[in-house]
Amino acid sequence: MESWDFEQLASQLLRALRGRRSQVGFSRRLRYKSNVAYLWEAGRNWPTAAVFFGAAERVGVDLRAAITRFYRDLPASLQSWPLSDARAVAALLEDLRGDTPMQELAARTGKSRFAVARWLKGQAEPRLPDFLRLLEASSQRLLEFVAAFVDIEEVPMLRGRWQELLAARELVARIPWAPAVLLAVQTRDYLQLDSHQPGWISERLGLPIDIEIECIELLKSSGQLRSEGKRLRVARVQSIDTRSDPGAGRRLREWWASVGLSYIREGKPGLFSFNVFSVSNADYARLQEMHRSYYRALRALVAASQPEERVVVANVQLFALDEPREHCA
Repeated sequence: MESWDFEQLASQLLRALRGRRSQVGFSRRLRYKSNVAYLWEAGRNWPTAAVFFGAAERVGVDLRAAITRFYRDLPASLQSWPLSDARAVAALLEDLRGDTPMQELAARTGKSRFAVARWLKGQAEPRLPDFLRLLEASSQRLLEFVAAFVDIEEVPMLRGRWQELLAARELVARIPWAPAVLLAVQTRDYLQLDSHQPGWISERLGLPIDIEIECIELLKSSGQLRSEGKRLRVARVQSIDTRSDPGAGRRLREWWASVGLSYIREGKPGLFSFNVFSVSNADYARLQEMHRSYYRALRALVAASQPEERVVVANVQLFALDEPREHCA
């Protein structure tokens, strides 16, 4: 998991939420008699996640719109209560957790299994720094979450990372092979090479060498890759989520589906399955949730996997052939 100072991040997030208001004015806006904003930003006291969301709502943030920007398809479990309700916070964390074992989540956050379990069950409320820890450990989408609620340019410790993420998104949209090339540089086999060998990556991944060369140059220019001695080194791997740009997301899904199709056509190894069936609307909704849960668990496992030995594509599809026309726009 990314090494963050979550206390400092929480302080900067609260400062960004305050905006141009004075600490006293912000505190009064939240209906506190004391200067609670000073205590929060100084790290002397922390609001719970629910209190943070309530404060965001008090200063004009549309909580439903913000969480929908983060999710795009809002899970049913988050539609019962506003985020300023502690039950919604617990539902959010449980949803992001997916199938990640409690013990593993505790290890990633550095918190006890008992504390994590109580937060997920809604038996205790996490302070804002702990909520951010859990969110990043579960989803690896801390940047997108913060950007959904405040101007992320006003959060100093995230400003540079956000610009890197935007650059990485632009690169992936332009050349879908780029993240695969970046990941190949992290594999154990590449790291055992005496020096970088042009064509090694393209042969390994099955792509033209000119694409390999172009990806390497663009990855260097975007700060994700650097030359170190005779080899290439990964400076940073960005977790790219395209939900904020549905058009780019569709193009990338189409691209990787076409790569999967080429593997099927050529009889290359992999797991390729399909099942055409009929189910009730209620069970179709359950299958959709299982699909999301599986993908979240997949991402969590990938984030923790060591050593890095293979570059893998997972194409996971679930759709209704008889979807009503109004949903197919």
